Amino acid sequence: MTGPDETPGGPPPDPAPEAGAKRGLAVAVSGFVAKLYAEMGTWGTFTSPRPAQMSATELAEYRTSLAVHRTLMGADRSLMAWIRTALSMVSFGFTIYKILQSFTERGVSLGVASQPRVVALLLIGIGIVSILLGIMEYWQRAKDLSVHEDIPIWRATFVVAVAIALLSVSLLVAVSFKAL
Repeated sequence: MTGPDETPGGPPPDPAPEAGAKRGLAVAVSGFVAKLYAEMGTWGTFTSPRPAQMSATELAEYRTSLAVHRTLMGADRSLMAWIRTALSMVSFGFTIYKILQSFTERGVSLGVASQPRVVALLLIGIGIVSILLGIMEYWQRAKDLSVHEDIPIWRATFVVAVAIALLSVSLLVAVSFKAL
């Protein structure tokens, strides 16, 4: 049985034109997603040879490569921790220097006239030693891993560490000669 607005055998008319537009957009989006899914596979996955399809030698090389990359990422994280420690020490030293320097400029007696500079130099020096130890550790780890794969030493973490080390040394020189 059909109603007055329905045609026999056809779909019922849309109750509101807006609902049809929304439904059309949903169909277009779902069609796009379906096409993308068909091209990519499961969302966010990349297709590569599965270990089951590899020979024993290829599988061993694949596992070694993954282990090298995991170790390298661990070395990157360790170097970032060294960077954070060094930055904390350098910035804390410089901040104390500027605060204590402002006290001495206002005439507050701190005991020794060069005390703000000594404290700053000590903390900045500890930060520089910290970053240099991190760089040396990273260098050694990359050298050890280069036996298995070519490891480029100029990775982003290493470049940042070297830049911070150079800036810290320049800050140490500036504070030691009262340039700041």
